[in-house]
Amino acid sequence: MSIDKVHFDPALGVNLALSTKTADGIYIRDTVAGTGPAVAAGQTLNVRYLGSLVDGTTFDQTDPAAPDFVFQLGNSGYIKGWNEGIIGANVGSTRQFIVPPELGYGSRGQGAVPPNAILVFSVTIDSAK
Repeated sequence: MSIDKVHFDPALGVNLALSTKTADGIYIRDTVAGTGPAVAAGQTLNVRYLGSLVDGTTFDQTDPAAPDFVFQLGNSGYIKGWNEGIIGANVGSTRQFIVPPELGYGSRGQGAVPPNAILVFSVTIDSAK
């Protein structure tokens, strides 16, 4: 199913009309504008995130009591949609991005993510090096 035909749980705050669609079909929107520099592939980022399915079910998130999630942007160990959705965001921003299945876990799914799932991420970028 096409992302623009999906009913998103209202609690997710998805607004495709205010989002930018990339050439690969990811919808991106900064819900909080950051004032730091834009992040680029190869940088190490400290982020907090929430990953949800379109029905509002959380499939992954940073533990509120734990330190930030630290990773290298562009690392091939993550789904393509994760890397593409974050590149270009400014440090200090919270970015929401909606990932089509082919840039997520595809037809195989993974853990709590069913096959062919559309993924909704909300990622706050705390720092980049």
